[in-house]
Amino acid sequence: MPANRFSGPLGLAAALLLATTGGIVLAQADDGVEQNSPFDSSGSYEVGGVQVDVTAKDANAARYAGWRLAQRKGWQLLSQRLGGGSSSLSDSTLDSMVSGIVVENEEIGPHRYIARLGVLFSRARAGSMLGVSSESSRSAPMLLMPIEWSGGARIAYEQKTEWMDAWNRYRTGNSAVDYVKPAGTGPDSLLLTAGQQTRPGRGWWRSILDQYAASDVLIPVVKLYRQWPGGPIVGVFQARHGVDNRLIAQFSLRVGNGDALPVLLDEGVKRLDDIYQSALQRGLLTPDQGLAYVGPPAPTPTPTATATEESATPGDEQSVAGATITLQYDSPSVNSVNAAEAAIRATPGVKSAVTTSLALGGISVMRVGFDADPAVLRAQLESRGWIVVGSGTTLRIRRPLPPPNVAPADNVTGG
Repeated sequence: MPANRFSGPLGLAAALLLATTGGIVLAQADDGVEQNSPFDSSGSYEVGGVQVDVTAKDANAARYAGWRLAQRKGWQLLSQRLGGGSSSLSDSTLDSMVSGIVVENEEIGPHRYIARLGVLFSRARAGSMLGVSSESSRSAPMLLMPIEWSGGARIAYEQKTEWMDAWNRYRTGNSAVDYVKPAGTGPDSLLLTAGQQTRPGRGWWRSILDQYAASDVLIPVVKLYRQWPGGPIVGVFQARHGVDNRLIAQFSLRVGNGDALPVLLDEGVKRLDDIYQSALQRGLLTPDQGLAYVGPPAPTPTPTATATEESATPGDEQSVAGATITLQYDSPSVNSVNAAEAAIRATPGVKSAVTTSLALGGISVMRVGFDADPAVLRAQLESRGWIVVGSGTTLRIRRPLPPPNVAPADNVTGG
């Protein structure tokens, strides 16, 4: 099989095209290595730049052996990085932990395989093997809104851009920044527009961040300057943070031709992530307190009227203006209850009169709302013929008994 050699800018672009698949997943088969569809491995440990050079009986076997060797080398590098020393594991154990292989560059010959690879390790399995907790200290969730300037036009999520693709390719599993990456579909093109970058209003930003369960926003910006069609490209990268569009850092990169634009953007993403992580360590990515949840205003307490010393009368300290008064009254029948309530409601100053405890044939209880002193109600009831017993806000009322019927005496005259 002739060797597929990548060199120069074309080689970089081809290598990047292989890397954009998101990692080639390994699956063991009887006849060698099978390439399955990639999956989301953003939560994996990534070890890049692993160099391999192996020979075998044919090209496919050489490639398979090269990937196996990359697993071993990648595990040693990861173990040293996480403080586990340079431990070694069997190939079967590594197969259970490796979630993908990223082809950064490769050259394939009839019996030889030379490549620079990246290895993705499952964070949960590798962390448990090395005694490292899978939960790491990360930032608050940060909404990512990449903005690209190209040809004088500023674009965010209004349409798909190379800058957006570069951030989607970048794996953030090893980053201390918790990026929230919108899919770029549905309402994203309406909510996350380029004009949103210069809107400082906290209310609207708070509504947007709530939609994506984020605490703040990061705005990485790239401005692309093309010298001529297909010629050199200069990219000016800016790391911005927050709704105030605060600039943290800025740098420039350059590639020799237009085919290497993805390489330029991928390198820019990596450097911007390093800048954001450094800013996080320095305490510069603290979420804006103005974006925190604002609850409804607390109700204003209504002042309670209290009796003044001038209105208080000796021996009646319980009297309160506008108080609720409890009346006990005789209720031999339903008609007597209705008559008592009607009579009390007709008394001036009574706002309400409701029987709260009914006892037909006994004594019922009525709650009366009165807008003056209870002593005034007592006087009014007595003037209307009621007999009132008690004081303060608890009174017992009843009607006076009719006088007994006495038969007239017979006139007896003596004979």
